[in-house]
Amino acid sequence: MAERSPSQRKAKPRKAAAKRKPGAKRKPLPWWRRLFARLSRRSRRGKKPTAPKKQWRRRVLYWLAVMLVGGGIALAGFTFYLALGLPDTSTIPRQIRSPAITLLSQEGEILARRGNIHGEVVSASDLPPHVRNAVISIEDRRFFRHHGIDLRALLRAAWENARSGELQQGGSTITQQLAKNLFLTPERSMRRKIREALLAVWLEIRLSKEEIFSLYLNRVYFGAGAYGIDAAARLYFGTPARELSLQQAALLAGLLQAPSRYAPNYDSRLARERARLVISAMAEAGHIDAAAAEGALAAAPSISMLTGSSDTNYAADWLISRIPDRRGGVERDVRASVTLDAGLQSIAEEVVAEFFAAEPLRGSDMQIALVAMDGRGAVRAMVGGRSWRASRFNRAAQARRQPGSAFKPFAYLAAMERGFTPQSRLLDAPIEVEGWRPRNYGDVYRGGISLREAFAHSSNAVAVSLSEEVGRERVIEAARRLGIRSPLQAHPSLPLGVFEISPLELTAAYAPFANGGYAVSAHGIEELWGVEAGREGGGEALYRRPPPERRRVVAPAALRAMREMLRAVVAEGSGGNARLARHIAAGKTGTSQDSRDAWFIGFVDGEGADGLIATVWLGRDDGAPMDNIHGGGLPAEIWREFMTRAEQAR
Repeated sequence: MAERSPSQRKAKPRKAAAKRKPGAKRKPLPWWRRLFARLSRRSRRGKKPTAPKKQWRRRVLYWLAVMLVGGGIALAGFTFYLALGLPDTSTIPRQIRSPAITLLSQEGEILARRGNIHGEVVSASDLPPHVRNAVISIEDRRFFRHHGIDLRALLRAAWENARSGELQQGGSTITQQLAKNLFLTPERSMRRKIREALLAVWLEIRLSKEEIFSLYLNRVYFGAGAYGIDAAARLYFGTPARELSLQQAALLAGLLQAPSRYAPNYDSRLARERARLVISAMAEAGHIDAAAAEGALAAAPSISMLTGSSDTNYAADWLISRIPDRRGGVERDVRASVTLDAGLQSIAEEVVAEFFAAEPLRGSDMQIALVAMDGRGAVRAMVGGRSWRASRFNRAAQARRQPGSAFKPFAYLAAMERGFTPQSRLLDAPIEVEGWRPRNYGDVYRGGISLREAFAHSSNAVAVSLSEEVGRERVIEAARRLGIRSPLQAHPSLPLGVFEISPLELTAAYAPFANGGYAVSAHGIEELWGVEAGREGGGEALYRRPPPERRRVVAPAALRAMREMLRAVVAEGSGGNARLARHIAAGKTGTSQDSRDAWFIGFVDGEGADGLIATVWLGRDDGAPMDNIHGGGLPAEIWREFMTRAEQAR
């Protein structure tokens, strides 16, 4: 085949041209390509060809410029997008807060606080100059020279974080912290930081520096539930913010970085070390001279807040749960006058701590409950476990355990009301009821004995025989009349305490034996009133406990018989370890099956120990048996030590 000449060959049409219809116009190029082409032609016109090296540099600079412009446009668009999602800033939001609850003992001492504590709203101009200087020196030295964002502080923080390899500094200004406090959540994200910066600029435009600083001081958190500098000053030092000393101001300023870590009630040593750092920063910034700094460093601020033992929180938690629902709105704090006695509470905690530091309780997994109330049913002391920090379960009020022989007084009371006396005699011998055979402790049986002796030595056989003779329903009725509300069944084992009861409930049911035969209701709240935030006294009365109804539940004759037998338990029976040196004690031991629970409940028969009825329970949370622990042992010893110290403290 003959080869075609070049003239005969037809050029292959371009793909774009082949697709274009006849007479159709060419699609215009984008604007940025046309601009680039025009600039390229203009730069080449009348000039010598550019050297490859220079051409490469120009291209790099060109694309850098494009990237900078594009990045700036993208950042501006992203910022605009975030600005559209900012919260409503037309007004400064009201401070949203829940009422703080303060518990006051019978002596007027602060036992515990719950909720957020807010003081009076103060103006920065009303505070001593060293308060302002302390906060600014440690938090934002350039506060009066920037406009919401301190670029120098941001660069310094970025350098320090890069050098250390971890996030140590944030570079936020006081205005940024206020913006976050007012409008944002504490999440850690770039989105939140940009919003924080935008809001900080808005605050600087809208408010003066004085207003920003005042808002910050009144809203910032100082630890231990205190919001605002006046609340913190009253909480930690018992003084208003207007009277803060240099050392006190330094300690409060030092809390702002990490309030929970540096709070004096959490770690007073760290709080004072941080205060020394603040004083050094004030001297470095020129707010105080060397002599003032040296004097401030030498004198550590005294902290007057009631830190107390954490175990008081068992009682505090129970008391707060008992507060009637009459709190008067969220704008007021609540102050409650409670029945707890600060001295007795301290004694109870000390006694428990001492016994758990000694053998055989040291290092064990056993728990304790101690309840003390007066003859009116007012709870005077409560310990719900060996350590509130380790376990907040209140075994005094929440645990339900088998009382063992501590339930027998209700069976004996029913018998006394049916004509029996402490001198009545029954046979202490093995007995069978409906195929069930109760056993005495150690399988010891004494034959024919008086009820007084049977009660003192806690005979199970006699208790069951007595219950069967008077009727199980009468035993249940007697227990109900004295205050037992827990489920009970008319089972033959009823008088041996096989049905679970809380220590608090059982203590209240024993109160009629001590107070002359009158029923009581365990309670802890006497008065409740609402006060304006920051006020120390006065306020509107919200609740006052009505006078108790005196309802006799034990007749005088039966009461005399029961007290005689309760005294015999301590004088000559199983409760000998509870014997007091100066007073006659009356009470009852209790040990459940396999020593899973060990109890002693008793009172002083006559004058002494402020008319207290006290209960001590020992056991394991999982109900496992205890080795060689019974009601007449450690529980009776703990009871004796508590009651002895309580009498000495009168």
